[in-house]
Amino acid sequence: QNMVMSFRVSDLQMLLGFVGRSKSGLKHELVTRALQLVQFDCSPEVFKKIKELYETRYSKKSSEVAQPPPQQQQQQQQQQQHRAEALPLHSSYDRGSAVARTLPAPNIDYPALYGKYLNGLGRLPPKVAKPEVRLVKLPFYTTLDELLKPTELVPQNNEKLQESPCIFALTPRQVELIRNSRELQPGVKSVQVVLRICYTDTSSPQEDQYPPNIAVKVNHSYCSVPGYYPSNKPGVEPKRPCRPINLTHLMYLSAATNRITVTWGNYGKSYSVGLYLVRQMTSAELLQRLKTIGIKHPELCKALVKEKLRLDPDSEIATTGVRVSLICPLVKMRLSVPCRAETCAHLQCFDAVFYLQMNEKKPTWMCPVCDKPAPYDQLIIDGLLSKILTECEDADEIEYLVDGSWCPIRAEKERSCSPQCPILVLGDIPCPGFHSLLSLPSSPGSSDVNGLLPTPTGNAGENGKAPADVVDLTLDSSSSEEEEEEDEEEDDDEEGPQPKRRCSYEKGLVSAC
Repeated sequence: QNMVMSFRVSDLQMLLGFVGRSKSGLKHELVTRALQLVQFDCSPEVFKKIKELYETRYSKKSSEVAQPPPQQQQQQQQQQQHRAEALPLHSSYDRGSAVARTLPAPNIDYPALYGKYLNGLGRLPPKVAKPEVRLVKLPFYTTLDELLKPTELVPQNNEKLQESPCIFALTPRQVELIRNSRELQPGVKSVQVVLRICYTDTSSPQEDQYPPNIAVKVNHSYCSVPGYYPSNKPGVEPKRPCRPINLTHLMYLSAATNRITVTWGNYGKSYSVGLYLVRQMTSAELLQRLKTIGIKHPELCKALVKEKLRLDPDSEIATTGVRVSLICPLVKMRLSVPCRAETCAHLQCFDAVFYLQMNEKKPTWMCPVCDKPAPYDQLIIDGLLSKILTECEDADEIEYLVDGSWCPIRAEKERSCSPQCPILVLGDIPCPGFHSLLSLPSSPGSSDVNGLLPTPTGNAGENGKAPADVVDLTLDSSSSEEEEEEDEEEDDDEEGPQPKRRCSYEKGLVSAC
């Protein structure tokens, strides 16, 4: 360490260049880097280089002093090394030894610079890294390069409207990535340069958040920024979707520099901006990735069902089964890719296809079943329910049982509306007399009703007997009322009230009602 402190600027630069460290800066900066090198990375090669530079610096001229024998020279070097290692660091500084004499600039506060190192602590304190602002990962954006780390927007004056410029250039590789990328739609490349803005908060990863009165200018043109969603509820302010802002179509895809100016409202809150080279993904690509790495084995899902239906020791009620619908709660259609978040407590699934498509248009990542966060990284495909969907095509609901098995629940057919009394079927009545009536031939003067029953007439039958009165079930209500009125007139002519005679029945016949 004393050897390093006695080095000239050229010696320090040679030492730092030997280990690949920066050689630029003032002498006190070079000394600091060299001391850190000795403290933390002093390998045998580095120590040998220090000795070589030290000997070259203080070697005596051969014309003035004769060189000592090699054995004596080696002993002197060893003694020098022992003295350097045994010398207390604080004493060398306190006594004003070579350390203080080699510090040339009097206006530098060297005690503050070297105090902790030269006060007997033995090593420099580790550099405390300032916490950096981090942005949340977005499923539909894969980061390829970080062009500008999140940097705070600092107001330049007390004005409410501030402007913050940023200048950067793309490398040839980044330009080729953009040019060779496919088009998501006409004029929109999948590889993009995007601007992301968030609150300046280092406690946790931050979501995108726009400052008030935001405007983004790229070179000489303003870039479109997502507007506000109108609110249908009274008293609720419209919301603005804060997404990465695509700047690619307004940039110079060459070695020329690009200038970006962010205009923002200074109303007390602090914001940070970052620039990223990203590849935008589609819902179909995310679905394929989920099918590749996100399928949960049917046996694991079956074990989860058993765990859900297991009797809780603290509960007196045992659950014997749980119903799960095969209809997606999002679109009311049969599930095709049953999916749910790993953090969800329910067994009900939603369709991954429609869920990803909806979040591609309006990212909320909320479970449609329990209304809790269901981010893409926590989605799983239920392997057991996928198997059930292929085996059970005629049911819209199933029930999981305690042992992990399942059974379909089919909807009961609607019962047809029928009268309370049984329907009289003529051909099924076991009455021989009634069958004999059906077999009677109709007389020439009579007319058949529907070709089944003869109407009563005054003509005699084949045996000379008058046919018995027959109940005609085909008569409508109006004809019945006329018969009742005729009966009432006959009763008025007779003496005293007589029971009404509707019709006579042959033995063995029963009433229809």
